[in-house]
Formats: sequence, structure tokens, C-alpha cells
Amino acid sequence: MSTILVQRPPVLKFHHDGGFRNHRKFSRISATWTMRMDSKSSRTTKKEDLSIVSIPQRSNDLRFDRLQPSDRELLHHDRFEFGKFVAREALLDEEYWTAAWLRAESHWEGRTNERYVDNFKRKFAEQEFNAIKRRCRGLNGQRHYCIVAVKKDEGNVKRTVLKSVVGTLDLSIRYLLQGENFPGERVNPPLFGCINRRGPNRYGYIANLCVAKSARRQGIASNMLYFAVESAKSNDVELVYVHVHRNNIAGQQLYKKMGFKMVEMESSQPVEETDLLCIKM
Repeated sequence: MSTILVQRPPVLKFHHDGGFRNHRKFSRISATWTMRMDSKSSRTTKKEDLSIVSIPQRSNDLRFDRLQPSDRELLHHDRFEFGKFVAREALLDEEYWTAAWLRAESHWEGRTNERYVDNFKRKFAEQEFNAIKRRCRGLNGQRHYCIVAVKKDEGNVKRTVLKSVVGTLDLSIRYLLQGENFPGERVNPPLFGCINRRGPNRYGYIANLCVAKSARRQGIASNMLYFAVESAKSNDVELVYVHVHRNNIAGQQLYKKMGFKMVEMESSQPVEETDLLCIKM
């Protein structure tokens, strides 16, 4: 496992009931390096603040003035504190929505001049919001977690959910299909794609990693990844995979510095635009 530079020694708070269950006791990480996701200046503008979030059209069940959960409410949920932030599992629908909107902002980043881009982002976010909720309910024996990075409260100042979520990623605990050696391998599995549920065929999969523009260059991505990998390990998973687009140089560097290595594929596999990386615990 590679090491991560944080602003001060990280505080790890993990519990055995609720959240990611049956965790092993995590060790501290030493501070020797950092990863920057954006080479631009860290100066922020109001337009870049994630607190300016589009409200979904059907929002009767969402309270956008809701405060982020307190430390007491999170007492039995695993979390990883680093600097001014905390990485943990999303707990509220409002956090799911904010994570979905952050992903929409990331997906359409650099395309703000396109016509109807705001409508596209809203539709994307609404679809992702519903997808996150479905995935977190479980599918075909898989376990899915939406992980968020949130700003910690400062003094007596309490932040709403919309103003606290600054990063997100997905972690899934999955099983290889019969005949697969790695996720997505082109094989001819038995009828109905039989899932091999033996222990060694269980793996973790990370997707949808993104950080708000206003919060980049603060180690949020690397620390969310650390939390996700350790959470997968606590689920008795030995391998964690991620697909990274070949044009995403910053993402490639981040995963490799975290200890991910390229998965060697047979020449018979079709050429993809993404690389498959893996870390072994």
C-alpha cells in the first residue's frame, strides 16, 4: 500500500456495528506524498462551489436545508478523518443527490458552452440519483456503497448536506462470472452467466471518482480511495479493480501511486479506451 500526504496526522474512527461491518482495525498511514487532481489554481469562485446544486424536479422527499449528520449520529459508522474532511459512506438521500449532481458536474466539465447543458446535467443527475439508490439496495448478491467526502463542521457552524459534500466514489463488492479471470474479460460463460461465489472470485470495484472543483488539490481523491480500499479489505476482499480512461493522465497517476497496477490481458481481448488496474491487499 502506498502512503499518502495529508495536512496533519489522520484520525481513523472505525466501529463494528453499522456502516461497513466487521472491519479489521485499520492502521495509520505515514505522510510522504500527495496527489494533485487539478493543475489549475485552487482559487475558487462562486460558480465552482458545489453548494450551488440544481434541485431535482421531483423533490418532495428531499430536504435541502437538512444539516449533515452529527458526530453522535455517526458514532456507529466507519469514517476516515483527514485534514478538514471526513470520508464515509453516504447515509441520506440528500447526500445521494449531492453526489449525483457532483458526478453530473464532472461529466459535463469543460462543456459549459454547449446548448442545453444545464438540462442535460439535471437529467444526468436525476438518473444517477435513482441508480445510486437502486445499487445501494443490493443487486444479485452484490454490495454497493456510495462513499462521500464531507467538510467537517467548524466550531458551532453547522453545514447543510449540500454545502458539505465535496467528493464521491462508488465501491461495489462483486463476484467474477464463471470463467472470468478479471472483471469484463471476454469469455463464453455457461448459460445465464453463472456467478462463481467462491471466496477467491470475490472482488471490489471502484467507479465514479470525482471531486468538486472548489475542493481539489487537498488530497480528497487519494484519501477517499484509501478509505474505499480499506473498506473492501474489511469485507474480506483481496483484489480491488478500477477502469481508467487512457486520456485521464491525472487519474492514471493517482491510482498507480496508490499501488494499483495494470492488469495484463491476453492479446485476444478487444482493444478498449480504458485500462483495467488492480491492487492486491
